[in-house]
Amino acid sequence: MIFEHEIPESSKLYFGESAKKKRFIENVASDVLSEGGFEEIVTPLFSYHQHRSIADERELIRVNDVQNHNMSLRADSTIDVVRIINKRLGRNTTHKKWFYVQPVFKYPSIEQYQVGAEYIDEEKLSCVLDQSLEIMKELDLEPLLQISNINIPKIITTLCDLTLDDFKHINIEKMLSLKIEWLEKLVYLHNIEDIDSVIEIVPDAIKVELEKIKELCSAIEYKNVAIAPLYYAQMLYYDELYFRIIDQNEVFARGGRYKSEESKSVGFAIYVDALIEKLIELDK
Repeated sequence: MIFEHEIPESSKLYFGESAKKKRFIENVASDVLSEGGFEEIVTPLFSYHQHRSIADERELIRVNDVQNHNMSLRADSTIDVVRIINKRLGRNTTHKKWFYVQPVFKYPSIEQYQVGAEYIDEEKLSCVLDQSLEIMKELDLEPLLQISNINIPKIITTLCDLTLDDFKHINIEKMLSLKIEWLEKLVYLHNIEDIDSVIEIVPDAIKVELEKIKELCSAIEYKNVAIAPLYYAQMLYYDELYFRIIDQNEVFARGGRYKSEESKSVGFAIYVDALIEKLIELDK
């Protein structure tokens, strides 16, 4: 029996203080991104192309159009934004910097509100990382910025007896058991100040990817930074430099460099619900 006051599990209800915080966060982010030259876009709730954005298609909430073609509720905004700008609006705009304030939906009834930004045909991740950090500053927050490079675990699997699952599940014991000096140094590498000593001893392919982390860190001004060269998350489009903005176990934002068809771009998503909880906690 479903009572009249019940709402589906994992769906969202905002009222009073939570609704006020939600609007505040979205307004702050919109102001920062607009001042940074980003234009706003609101993409359709329904999409024919979400399977290109989601690694596990079982997460899609599927429906059909009037001609019985498969479509789904928006489960991710990034690839849809790039596709719409390049394929549909390309003749009407040459603008490359776009942001959106909208929810995504995953099976069976999960709602997640996001503020996202995409800088199309731009490869410098600092161009959007700066914007996400500015939003945190305007919210009076200084969470941990974790910088990674998803290419590094991929390269290591070709050099050592390790799999991507070992990195996904942070199997430190197995990594150390191989007794490889440069790998052990990577396991314990967290401070950007120590990166040069590790670059000296790693294989050349990894050296290139560590230099990208070093270059990104030198391009930003932020104190609370840690590097995580062995962090791996299976992402369908983020495939190289990658960052997370985190507070304890909560992820406030994530972003990275990615490729969509022929476009190399950078972008991020801020998770509004996690920030609402944090701001309410700080008020208390």
